[in-house]
Amino acid sequence: MLSIQENQPVEFSAVLLEQFGEIVSRYPEGRQKAALLPILHLVQAEYGWLSTASMDKVAAYLHIQPIEVYEVATFYTMYFLRPQGKYMLEVCRTGPCCLVGAEKIMQHIEKRLGVKEGEVTTDGLFSWRGVECMAACGYGPVLQIGPEYTFYENLTEESVDELIDTLRNKAKQQA
Repeated sequence: MLSIQENQPVEFSAVLLEQFGEIVSRYPEGRQKAALLPILHLVQAEYGWLSTASMDKVAAYLHIQPIEVYEVATFYTMYFLRPQGKYMLEVCRTGPCCLVGAEKIMQHIEKRLGVKEGEVTTDGLFSWRGVECMAACGYGPVLQIGPEYTFYENLTEESVDELIDTLRNKAKQQA
């Protein structure tokens, strides 16, 4: 994954542009805006988040106005508009999960990682946030960990600690 700053110019790689072309080719002429969501996913996978510069570049590629890209990127919670940690922990915060301890899990994650919701740990490894329903009401509390979005059920503080430790060890091995 490449790293970019907010106002840093963005140049998409030839590979990324080839992927864009393949996606756009799926839609009728004049309907290239339909490719916006999957293209934003690719850009986010490449850079870890969507900077204004990257969204402007997508708008230029699709021959649409930048505001059209901003509207989509700000509407959907799956797009990140600021840098995130290497691993994004997303905890379901809807009623059924809260009834079985999701709020306690979120408080534990905040304490364990030392960052508030939406912040990034100083080592750049972790971000976390509460999200809406993950459709696993009978298995709560639940979370998913991106970028692979692996799903975990029936969380406890201990199981969350094990997940965090595993991810830290994985990051050390990859370094």
